[in-house]
Amino acid sequence: MDMLSGEQIAAAELADWRKLAQGLHARYLVDGFAAGARFVGEVAEAADALGHHPSATIGDGHVDLKLISDDAIYRDDTGAEHVVQWVTQQDLDLAQRITEIGAERGLRAEPAAVTAIELGLDAAASATVAPVWAALLTGDPGSQGLGSPSDEIRDRTGRVPNLWFGDAADGGQRFHIEVYVAPEVGPERIAAAVAAGGTVVDDSKAPWLTVIADPEGNRGVVCVDPSAVKR
Repeated sequence: MDMLSGEQIAAAELADWRKLAQGLHARYLVDGFAAGARFVGEVAEAADALGHHPSATIGDGHVDLKLISDDAIYRDDTGAEHVVQWVTQQDLDLAQRITEIGAERGLRAEPAAVTAIELGLDAAASATVAPVWAALLTGDPGSQGLGSPSDEIRDRTGRVPNLWFGDAADGGQRFHIEVYVAPEVGPERIAAAVAAGGTVVDDSKAPWLTVIADPEGNRGVVCVDPSAVKR
């Protein structure tokens, strides 16, 4: 199934959901763990009926859900097809059904609260360092390039954040944190980091990417996808 563009996701008008990194994310507020478990049980039945399943986490007063397809088709500039992890129509269909279940139960979604963390490592030759990080992070060589046409490291079970590689032409390396938030939260998160002593060192790709440095020069990136939100 083809991967969807941000504009196609936005056209679905899924008010409860936000696209962060590769997938769709939602948070529903629930009255306790048992209520969260019942909600997840209903979601599971709907997912079984559609033959596609989310990942779910039951927390203190909330349920976090993530939807992503492991078999999305990406076509590069040459027309070659790659199987990647991304949002497809089956994710939109299930997101809509989950939204309906939440509404039937009277649950309130909190889309501005969703977030995702990824790691970035600038390296001169990702193909040479990626096997080491695949082994360290997941213990599975197959996690290198999993669901991606690049050397990105992705754990099959989601135990650790994704690790992707940037270019470091000088042979040096630097880790940084990618913080994915809902588009409406981006300016607030940046302002909070600056108020806490951080500095905006690169906003040339804002609002998609805004690089923040702490007082010692360590960097984090606030990431949003404004294309996937209906204007």
